[in-house]
Order: sequence, then C-alpha cells, then structure tokens
Amino acid sequence: RIKRCRNYYEILGVERDASEEDLKKAYRRLALKFHPDKNRAPGATEAFKAIGNAFAVLSNPEKRLRYDEFGSDQEHVSTGQARHYNYYTEFEADITPEEIFNVFFGGHFPTGNIHMFSNVARDAHYYPRRHRNERAWTQEQEEEENRPQNSYSAFIQLMPVFIIIIVSVITQLMATNPPYSLFYKSSIGHVISRETENLQVPYYVDKNFEKNYQGAELQELEKNIEKDYIDYIQTSCWKEKQQKSDLSNLAKLYRDERLKQKAESLKLEHCEKLSSLIGMHKGG
Repeated sequence: RIKRCRNYYEILGVERDASEEDLKKAYRRLALKFHPDKNRAPGATEAFKAIGNAFAVLSNPEKRLRYDEFGSDQEHVSTGQARHYNYYTEFEADITPEEIFNVFFGGHFPTGNIHMFSNVARDAHYYPRRHRNERAWTQEQEEEENRPQNSYSAFIQLMPVFIIIIVSVITQLMATNPPYSLFYKSSIGHVISRETENLQVPYYVDKNFEKNYQGAELQELEKNIEKDYIDYIQTSCWKEKQQKSDLSNLAKLYRDERLKQKAESLKLEHCEKLSSLIGMHKGG
C-alpha cells in the first residue's frame, strides 16, 4: 500500500486537514508496524523510511505549507525493479527515521528485542529466523569466501582498487588549484591573509600572489572571491535557520523544554555576517 501511495498524506493514511494529534497517532501506529526489528517482510525498511519522512515533513508547519503548495507535483515513486521511494530532496526530512522513532519511543524499540537499524544491506546475521535452505546456502557462501586464495587471484581482485588509486593521484597532480582560499591551508601554501577591497572579505594566498595578480586581474579575482564567500555564508545561514526551526518544531511537538531552550540558544552567526555583508554592499 505504501509503495503505491502518491503523497505523504496517503502514506500516513490521514486527510490533508489532519491535526497534529492525528499525525502523531498515524505515525505511532505505522512506525511500530513497519519497524525493521519487527517487520521483516521485503520492502519494510523502505516503507519505514517513507513513513518517518512523511511525518517529519508534515509535522513541520513550514515544510508542510511548502509541501501542500509544491510537493504533490514534484514527488514520484520510481517504477524500476527495486521500487524504492524517490522524493525530491526539498521535501526530505532533516532528521532520520531512526531519530524520529527514538524520540517517540524513548530511544529503543518497545519490544526490547533490539537490533541497531541502519541503511546497510541486510546480511545473514540481521535476521536470525531464516529458512533452513537459506541458512545452508549462506553457510556455504561464507565457507567459499573464507577459502585461501592464491596470490594471483588476490591481485586480480585488487586490481580495480589499484587503478582507482592511480587515477586519483594522477588527477590530483594534474589539477590546478585556485590562487586563493577562503580558509587557512598550509598544505598548499595559502598562509598569507588578505582582504578584498570592496567587501573586506578575508582570504588566504601564497607568497607569490602579489607578483602574479595586480590591477584589473586582482579586481576580477576579488569579485570571484566575494561571490564564493557570499555563497558560503548564504548556505551556512540557511543551515543554521533550518536547524533552529527543526529544533523549535520538535520542542513544540513533544513539549520538550530542553529542546526549546536549545533552539532559543542557537546563534545565527552566519546569518548575521550575511546581513552585515548586504549592508556593506548597499552602502558601497
């Protein structure tokens, strides 16, 4: 049923005007039903992830508002053999399904029979109750893998790794590093501190920088430096706001005073820098 769902509301089995309490009830019921420690049917892990993602988005008022406006047209379910969910990243949760589950159920699965849930492929040790033939096949496979191998076969198996390492080294040697860095990097010689003339953006260069960049070339380079710096500050500011918003919503959802205090104490340092840069730009 979950694989056939077209949107997050269908996944949780609630109406589009569902209240916060309706969302929590739906999530609690489905999470217990599809948790990988309890439900070992094929696809249960993907269903559990989809349920957690749907709840995290719809329980966040801001994300729910954006999702109601744009989400239904952008999300889709792939029709390939694996049939995994493939939602657009704008409507993915910033908190993992495991973390949501732990918040609801106190950090462990209620049955007490715990296996750490992860996104790794399932192996023979993950599910102890297997069919007798499947266990025999697994044992034979392990014995085959543990048999001694001669040096030639080992070399053949490691050859792709050697090729990747060689290509990586050659690529790094041929790549040209930019003449500046926004951060101190002694490994490539960027240890001399400078500031751009327009926005006073700090950056680092090597000892030969002043010989190679002067006049118009320096001005053009500093424009690129300021653009890179603003992009970095904008991205960092967005992450700070998102983290603060997620903590605030979780604190409200679970009435957790500790989370509320943590959200209120978070400083938006990069957002303050961005505001300062915008002010300097307007002033200039």
